[in-house]
Amino acid sequence: MDINNEPKINEEINDREVRLIGREGEQLGVMSTQQALAKAEEAGLDLVKIVPNAQPPVCKLMDYDKHRFEQAKRERELRKNQRIVELKEVQLSATIEENDVQTKLKNALKFLEDGDKVKVSIRFRGRQIAHTNIGMKIMLDFAKRIEEFGNVERRPLLEGRHMIMIIAPKAEKKSFAEKSLERKAQAQAETEEQKATETTAAAPKEPPKKKVKRESENMI
Repeated sequence: MDINNEPKINEEINDREVRLIGREGEQLGVMSTQQALAKAEEAGLDLVKIVPNAQPPVCKLMDYDKHRFEQAKRERELRKNQRIVELKEVQLSATIEENDVQTKLKNALKFLEDGDKVKVSIRFRGRQIAHTNIGMKIMLDFAKRIEEFGNVERRPLLEGRHMIMIIAPKAEKKSFAEKSLERKAQAQAETEEQKATETTAAAPKEPPKKKVKRESENMI
């Protein structure tokens, strides 16, 4: 959790008054910050500013430590289900035969289907370096055969005696668990934001103060 994005709580709230929401979402009305702090202390909870830009700001009574723990737990679950993309290597040669190409293709396809990138390399030995066009042809043919599953992220480039090409998977599919957790986290965030917005919009506005005419105005 980014400490810079954490809301103000308890004595950190220096507004003169706030609109208070109870632990279960019930509206407790507008009151001074000191009164809201007293209610939080009486309930053994924290006063948390959840909508700082509202007028007055909206605060909620909650167990903030428990809230942070549950949020951190959700973030850990999301990270756990996010797969780290690795760079796998497939080595070809300027004199590679078709059966070996097929074997290399199968390996590359497996890597791409697992969501990893593939580094395709050719090492030119001895006088082969004078015929890099042969290596380029092999590389482009390899990319053509695998284009249904991967895109060329880096075209074949010669680095010393090595020609290197990078192929990335066309679509890195997320696991069902990751998608489910992301949907739940997004739905929860949208629900909390909607509740806060509805609370601010539905709160009764204080009637404008009547202007008291001065005695001198009545005499005119």
